[in-house]
Amino acid sequence: MSTDPQPLFTRIVTFNRLEFVSFFHSCIYLSLLICAFALGNPEPATFVLGMSHGLLWIGMSLTCIAAARMKVIPYWLAVTVAILGGLGPFLGTAGFIRETRRRARAAATG
Repeated sequence: MSTDPQPLFTRIVTFNRLEFVSFFHSCIYLSLLICAFALGNPEPATFVLGMSHGLLWIGMSLTCIAAARMKVIPYWLAVTVAILGGLGPFLGTAGFIRETRRRARAAATG
């Protein structure tokens, strides 16, 4: 049995899974903004969405930092998610879209 944690981590934490969670986090955040500003801050919905956003941001930040160290995602993307993601997870999602397009171009050119 291998004691190296990297292979297990990279099998579980993939670029596509992180991208999906980033999109999901952006949906939660958009729902929070709509609930808080357009719908008049109804409780407990605003609390649940706010708590979901906060916990997702912490989880995404820690996971993306570890993923960057394991070379699953580039460091700039981990920094975008960890630093800017608390204020607006849309920036992290935009970063994943940019990296997906860059990888597709790199694969097409060989």
